[in-house]
Amino acid sequence: MSTPSNSEEFYKKLREQLFETASWPSEYLYKFIVKTEAAKISDLENIFNNMGAVIHTTASKNGKYTSVSINLCMSDPDAVIAKYKEVAEKIEGVISL
Repeated sequence: MSTPSNSEEFYKKLREQLFETASWPSEYLYKFIVKTEAAKISDLENIFNNMGAVIHTTASKNGKYTSVSINLCMSDPDAVIAKYKEVAEKIEGVISL
């Protein structure tokens, strides 16, 4: 996803897959990897704050990175994608899985 057009194509394909594989509203599991910095992890958690999210963090073996899993009920695929975009916009260096 190095260019915006590739990014939009990725989200379009994701949207189609989400519509095909789930009935909405539905539980959705986000997975992210960030450098182990308290501010980045906190910022990521705050994006999903007050949404009823269940958030789990796991540090990598050497402690350099942290995996953040966020499980919550989303209304539709567009809401799922909006959160992915918000995370990418607000958290530098985040990896979405």
